[in-house]
Amino acid sequence: MFSGVKSSTKTLIVLHFVLVVYSITGILGKIASTKDFFSFEFCAYYLGIIFLLGVYAIAWQQIIKRLPLTTAFANKAITVVWGIVWGFLFFGESINALKVAGALLVVAGVVVYARSDGASGQDAGDMSNE
Repeated sequence: MFSGVKSSTKTLIVLHFVLVVYSITGILGKIASTKDFFSFEFCAYYLGIIFLLGVYAIAWQQIIKRLPLTTAFANKAITVVWGIVWGFLFFGESINALKVAGALLVVAGVVVYARSDGASGQDAGDMSNE
């Protein structure tokens, strides 16, 4: 009975790790934009982006085998929060009240959707057992 919950929780944890990897491509892209076009550094950063996007694509396919697509896409919104974090840590961007409010709104939306999706999944599971 609880093995599905544990598996789903593990999949969500992996999903969020994969979304962190996906968000790192934004860092590499922003750094690459400061380099001379087609310089060695520029190409190295873009090869890094391509590599990470390849890892992300393969992992995404595995995740959507295990989670409903709507759940996976709803969680993808969390990359907005990672963008704010990476901007602050790597580029010295400020975090203001509007960014925090926006990030909280995104997180709240993901949580609300996940809870409603979980509740509807339990209802559907209960009906199929009757």
